[in-house]
Amino acid sequence: MRSISRRALIRSGLAVSGGLVVASCTGDGDHGDHNMGESTVEGFVDPNGQRVADAEAARKPGKVREFALKPTPTDVDLGAGITAATWTYGGRVPGKVIRVNRGEQIKAVLTNDLPEPTTAHWHGLALRCDADGTPGVSQAAVEPGESYTYQFTAPHVGTYWFHPHVGTQQDRGLYAPLIVDDPDETLSYDEEWIVVLDDWMDGVTGTPDDVLAELGGGMDHGDHGDMDEPMAMGHMLMGAKSDLLGGDAGDVAYPHFIINGRVADDPDVFEAKPGTRVRIRIINAGGDTAFRVALAGHRLTVVHSDGFPTEPTETDALLLGMGERYDVIVELGDGVFSLVALAEGKNEVARALVRTASGEPAKADDRPKELTGKVLGYGDLKPAEDVALAAREPDRTIDFELTGGMAKYDWAINGKPYDPNVLSAIDEGERVRLRFKNSTDMWHPMHLHGHTFALVGSGLRKDTAIVLPGKTVEADFDADNPGRWMVHCHNVYHSESGMMTLIGYKD
Repeated sequence: MRSISRRALIRSGLAVSGGLVVASCTGDGDHGDHNMGESTVEGFVDPNGQRVADAEAARKPGKVREFALKPTPTDVDLGAGITAATWTYGGRVPGKVIRVNRGEQIKAVLTNDLPEPTTAHWHGLALRCDADGTPGVSQAAVEPGESYTYQFTAPHVGTYWFHPHVGTQQDRGLYAPLIVDDPDETLSYDEEWIVVLDDWMDGVTGTPDDVLAELGGGMDHGDHGDMDEPMAMGHMLMGAKSDLLGGDAGDVAYPHFIINGRVADDPDVFEAKPGTRVRIRIINAGGDTAFRVALAGHRLTVVHSDGFPTEPTETDALLLGMGERYDVIVELGDGVFSLVALAEGKNEVARALVRTASGEPAKADDRPKELTGKVLGYGDLKPAEDVALAAREPDRTIDFELTGGMAKYDWAINGKPYDPNVLSAIDEGERVRLRFKNSTDMWHPMHLHGHTFALVGSGLRKDTAIVLPGKTVEADFDADNPGRWMVHCHNVYHSESGMMTLIGYKD
């Protein structure tokens, strides 16, 4: 990526906000009772009400496992002499993994040491609604110096993660893996490696709030399609193109791309013996970047997508949008191998190393041939038989048209920016079909809270799915988790600019 002088692209006095907090939601001190104050929305299930409590009781909550979360300003070492002033959980990037068995309860006490309000959202879990971490929907944001207790059952096995759901905070260092283990695991492997991918700018070239303000000034990408390589204009990225993503790959010019908190020149290293069968849990925690992932000299056998098991399927590479996760099994060869995450369309890589023998690794910017091999698509994967959604016609279809563009930075759903008082109504027990129609020139990883859907066609179980420009993706889910739930683009700048909405169970 090359840079040119920054232009005056910021609108005077611009202050973009997703309008996340409902004014009447209040709450102070320890929020262990999940009280967010009186709701402003009538006719829908109260996230703090009896139906949510009954749904939680039906999960038969098990042993309570206690954890402490302390989001705090931190200087972190990204390797190669790069220090970033950011916000973290517990002073590290990624934060320490939270790990429980299926059916156990997570009791996480969040103590806010940040200069602004925050929450914790447990991405991908079909948990009780009042623990979802969405301010103005399921709780009031936790003010600086205050504490809040999240307690919920982890109902499904899989690879998940957690991050804030306030403003652009997720594009700082505030994220960590969440693993729900199966006490009756039948998958055969010797070791495990959690791999968290991220795009990084915070505390190096600015903050995510700086980026949002600059993007909010708007810029037409249309006349930059003939660039040989991406070009940075301040925090804006021009000319990032990807055939896999249907054209424009992203908005933000990140100076670094990292794996497990380390840059490519000073990578994280996984050591094992030749022949080891390793389960790699891959999480894309990025704010604006899809990653194409491959391990030099190896093929990947996909066994889970967004936490749910698939029929084992081999591939050379995987494409992960923001918020997506894949678990793969690899039998390691003899040598030193680069695990490479190509920032799709941005012409940069993140890298980690797998070492099973002595020897020198490839160069930091090496791109193994597997990156240009078979890249798995959703249609190539099938759900494991025991998690396939039973065949059933939808009782209700909800159309979500993805609208807006870079020129005005007016990302929205159905032409309207996020309003916490506007919900699409559903009834408990229904089979609901979400129809995402992308009318924009960019791709969007669309995420549903509180449920895992099945992609119409393949049946693949997911909670986050890429919707390409000009395309429509249909996804079915069973309405079995009462509450009010967000649906949004997991590009943090698109969602914070307005590409969010709500689904609500009728009271």
